Amino acid sequence: MPMDKERKGTRDTTNQQDKKSLREQVGALKNLPKFFRLIWETSPGLTIANLLLRLVKSALPLAMLYVGKLIIDEVIHLIDVTGERNLTYLWTLVALELGLAVVSDLINRGITLVDSLLGDLFSNRTSVVLIEHAAKLDLAQFEDATFYDKLERARRQTVTRVVLMSQVLSQLQDIVTIGFLAVGLIAFNPWLILILLIAVIPSFLGETHFNERSYSLSRSWTPERRELDYLRYIGASDETAKEIKTFNLSGFLAKRFKELSDKYYLLNKNLTIRRAVWGSALSALGTLAYYGAYIFILSATVAGTITVGSLTFLAGSFSNMRGLLQGIMTRFSQIAESALYLQDLFDFLELQPQIMPPANPLPVPRPIQQGFTFEGVGFKYHNSEKWAVRHLSFHLRAGEKLALVGENGAGKTTLVKLLARLYEPTEGRILLDGIDLREYDLNDLRHQVGIIFQDYVRFQMTASDNIAIGQISNIGDKERIQGSAQKSLADLVIQRLPDKYDQVLGKRFNKGVELSGGEWQKVALARAYMRDAQLLILDEPTSALDARAEHEVFLRFSELIEGRTAVLISHRFSTVRMADRILFLEQGQLKELGSHEELLAQNGKYAELFHLQAKGYL
Repeated sequence: MPMDKERKGTRDTTNQQDKKSLREQVGALKNLPKFFRLIWETSPGLTIANLLLRLVKSALPLAMLYVGKLIIDEVIHLIDVTGERNLTYLWTLVALELGLAVVSDLINRGITLVDSLLGDLFSNRTSVVLIEHAAKLDLAQFEDATFYDKLERARRQTVTRVVLMSQVLSQLQDIVTIGFLAVGLIAFNPWLILILLIAVIPSFLGETHFNERSYSLSRSWTPERRELDYLRYIGASDETAKEIKTFNLSGFLAKRFKELSDKYYLLNKNLTIRRAVWGSALSALGTLAYYGAYIFILSATVAGTITVGSLTFLAGSFSNMRGLLQGIMTRFSQIAESALYLQDLFDFLELQPQIMPPANPLPVPRPIQQGFTFEGVGFKYHNSEKWAVRHLSFHLRAGEKLALVGENGAGKTTLVKLLARLYEPTEGRILLDGIDLREYDLNDLRHQVGIIFQDYVRFQMTASDNIAIGQISNIGDKERIQGSAQKSLADLVIQRLPDKYDQVLGKRFNKGVELSGGEWQKVALARAYMRDAQLLILDEPTSALDARAEHEVFLRFSELIEGRTAVLISHRFSTVRMADRILFLEQGQLKELGSHEELLAQNGKYAELFHLQAKGYL
C-alpha cells in the first residue's frame, strides 16, 4: 500500500537519524539539570528530604558490614576463651546491628514514601506545564503530523519519566556507598577494584548498546504507535459504536491493528532475544570475575593473613560493590535512555508559536469604529503548495452582519480563522480600525472574538460548564450561564435533564446523559452568548438542524446581537439572506460581494446556486 511504503520510508529515515552512540547518550545527560530544576520547583521540601534520607542510607551498608565483622571476630575470640566469658561486648554489637537494620528499614520506607509523593507531584506539575504550553502554540501547528508526534512523545514523558528521578537519586546514593566500601577493599588489596571493573564493564557496554537500539526503534515507530492508539480507541468507543456496527468494521479494524502491532512485535522480539543472549553471556563473564576475587580472599584467610571477620567484611564488601556497580552501570544506561526520551519533553516545551504579540501591543478599540479590512490576504497551510485563500480584499464594517457562502473547500473557515488571528496570513494583511491586526494585544483580540465552529467540542462535563466554556472566567456566574442558555434555547433542553445545569453531558462518565445533535448545538450556541465579544462568528454550528430551525436560530441570534459585528457561515441560502451582505467564495477567492438582492440582480454564481437550492424545496 502507498501509505505503508511512505510510512516505511519515513521510519527508515528516522531510524538512521535516531541511532544514538554512547557519546550521544552521555550527552543526553545534559537534560538532567533541567529535569531536577523542575523537580526542585515542584517541592523543595520533599527534594531536600529525599536527598538527606539517601545520604544517610548510603553509609549504612559499610556500617553494617563492619559491625558484622566485629561480631564474627568476637564470637571466634569467645570460642577460644577458657573459663568465664564476658558476652557484654557481643550483645552490644548485636544490638547495634539490630538498630542499624531497623534504621535501614525505616529509611527505605521513608525514601519510598517521599519518592511516591514527589513523583505524583512532578507528574501532575509537568502535565499542567504541558497543557499550558500547548495552549500557547498556534492552531496551524496542531494541524501538522510532525508536531503531533512531538506532542505524543512529550505527553508520554509526563508520566513515564517520574521513575527517572528515583533512578538518578539511587545512582548518587549507590556511588556514595561504593566510595565507603572501596576504602576497605583498597586497604586490603587494590587489585580487587580492577577485578571488580572487569566483572561489570562488559555487561554495561552491552546494556548501553541495546538501550540505544531500543530507543531508536521506539522513536522511529512514534507515528505507528499513534495509529495503534487511534485504532484501539475507535474500535471500542461510544462515539464510533454506531458506524462500527452499521458498517461491520470490527473485523477490518482488528485486522489492521493486528497487522501493525505484529510488525512492531516482531521487530521488538528480535531485539529482545539478542539482548537476552548477549546479556546472559556478559553476565556470566562478570560472575567468573567475582568468584576469582572470592577465591583470592578465601586463600588469604586460610593462610592466616586476615581474620574470618575480615573475610566476611571483604567478601560482603566485594559482593555489595559488584552488585552496586552492576546496578550503577545498568542504571546509567537506563538513565541515559530516559534522558534521551526526556529530550522529547524539553523539545516540545521549547517549541514557540509563530503568532507572537508585538513588543508594545495595542488594546482592541472599545467599541470598534471602522471594522476589519482584508488587503490582498492569502494563506496556505504548512507543507501545502495550494492556496487555501488568496487575493482577499474586502471591508467588514463595524456592526455589520456578513454571511460567507461557498462550496466545501472554498476557504470559508480559513477566512474566519484568519479574522480571529488563529492563523497568520501568508501574504497581505488584515486591518482593524486601520491598524494591522498584528499590532494588537493577542489575548485581548481573541477575548473580543466569540466563535462557534461546526466541529465544536462536546465536553463531557456538566451542562453549566459546557456553556461557561464560552467565557471561562465567568464559570461561577450562574445567572449569566442561565441567561446565555435561554438566548440559545438550550435552557429548554437543560430543564428536562435530571440534574438540570449540574447534569453531566455525554456517556463517558457515570450518570452522564447524551443529547441529540440539535440539543448539543443549542448548548454550543450558548457559549457564544456567554462571551461579551464585539465580533461573533458562527461557522455552520447549526448544520444538524432542519432549515426552519436553523432560520429561527439565526433570526434570534441576529436580534440578540444587535449593534455587534457578526460573521455567519451556512450552506442554506434562505438563512444567509438575512445578513446585511453576503461574500461568495470560490476556490479561495472572492467571487461576489453584496446584499442578497444585489447578488440576485447580478445573476451570477450566487444567484445560480440560490435558485438551484430553492427548487429543492418546491
